[in-house]
Amino acid sequence: MGPNHGRFLTKSLAALRDVETDAPRAGEWWSACGVGSSLNAAVVRMVATIVAAWTALAQDHAMPGMAHTGMDAHSDMNSAGMFLMRQSSGTAMQPEAWPMPMLVNRTGSWNLMWMGQTFVTSTQQSGPRGGDKVYSSNWGMLGAVRKVGSGSLMLRTMLSLDPATMTGRRYPLLFQTGETAFGVPLVDAQHPHDFVMELSVQYAHSLGEKGTWNVYYAPAGDPAMGPVAYPHRASAMELPQAALGHHWQDSTHIANNVLTAGLSYGRVQVEASGFHGREPNEGRWNIDWGAMDSFSGRVSFFPTKNWTGQVSAARLQDPEASHPGSVVRTTASVTHVRPAAANNYWATTLLWGQNYKQGEGGRSNAVLAETLVPFGRRNFVTGRFEWSQRDELFEYDHELSERITSSTGRRAFPVTAFTAGYTRDFPLFSNVQAGFGANVSLYAIDSVLRPFYGEHPVGVNMFLRFRLKQHLP
Repeated sequence: MGPNHGRFLTKSLAALRDVETDAPRAGEWWSACGVGSSLNAAVVRMVATIVAAWTALAQDHAMPGMAHTGMDAHSDMNSAGMFLMRQSSGTAMQPEAWPMPMLVNRTGSWNLMWMGQTFVTSTQQSGPRGGDKVYSSNWGMLGAVRKVGSGSLMLRTMLSLDPATMTGRRYPLLFQTGETAFGVPLVDAQHPHDFVMELSVQYAHSLGEKGTWNVYYAPAGDPAMGPVAYPHRASAMELPQAALGHHWQDSTHIANNVLTAGLSYGRVQVEASGFHGREPNEGRWNIDWGAMDSFSGRVSFFPTKNWTGQVSAARLQDPEASHPGSVVRTTASVTHVRPAAANNYWATTLLWGQNYKQGEGGRSNAVLAETLVPFGRRNFVTGRFEWSQRDELFEYDHELSERITSSTGRRAFPVTAFTAGYTRDFPLFSNVQAGFGANVSLYAIDSVLRPFYGEHPVGVNMFLRFRLKQHLP
């Protein structure tokens, strides 16, 4: 075993000892949420092991004196490399002023970016179709960038243990639809992410002082469609649950056989992608290879360092296994970040998505307004408003679906969701942002849905959150 491996193991063990010292405080809070002590200990130890090992590995070759975003630590990088390091989800970008939470270091000629996030959540969803569960949603990313000629190359992989930390291939989420579990369409539940969320290679090259062209290929990755996906979006950083409009707005963030070409000049970027349109199947541990049968285009705008906007459209070939048929998806969004106290940022996103099912000829829409407001250094308040036309709430029962459609003359029913949440950070160990929080969702629903969901459906989530982030004194 070499000296680097020895240092890694030493740091991992030291970090675990630190976690076990602080775990009782988190455990007391978690027990108050109704989670048994044995499960509490197992969950805390599992999360501690993952986070500690990832942090120790990221710090093993850490550069001294790094800034919290890591961008100015790479003064040797060319403009194409800086362009690549701004990307958050596939080739989508947050506002430039937002300091992405990451650790950065250098090994040889490679500049490394480490990002990771874990939520351990206890959810309670009310009513006849609700449920409760303790689960973890998580992901870790490593990006490596280096100069190649007068351009730059980036290799990136993103992995998730969702398939192991979400039992039953789902977690309860009222009014959510999309994909399947055990061959049955998921309704009132959210699916886990694939183990391989992204595996990509990308090359970028400058065109004068204001332009950049780039090519991105990913066996598993994110085509040029929609905004930055919700697990990485600045305004959604303190929400463990998916947005209800996920399958109208950003569900293509895990696609297969993705090829994207892009050209940016000044404050505008134009991209086009080809990819396999079928959403991931229930085999979450593999890569679902398929023909490049779908395509998309996106135009992004960056008017200032604090603003981004995008308009995109895609034709998706048979995205859902449970009901074949192509979908034309259109989205538009704008995101704004504003500096706040203690090096935090206030982030807000407005997002619209529409699905047009070509076989059925029906259109449905989903709208989202989302904000994350920091107070001081350790307090965060989240708000999310959603309105969507739910057209798959009875997919699990074809006869019931047809009966409701026949009696009402409608296939889609409006649902409005109001979510408010709070997160409080607490010290754990260096370069990990740890916090505990909760959020509550209230729903306003069509009268047709009340016999199935009750008069006043409610969802409650209580969670622990761990995120890699450069420590600031």
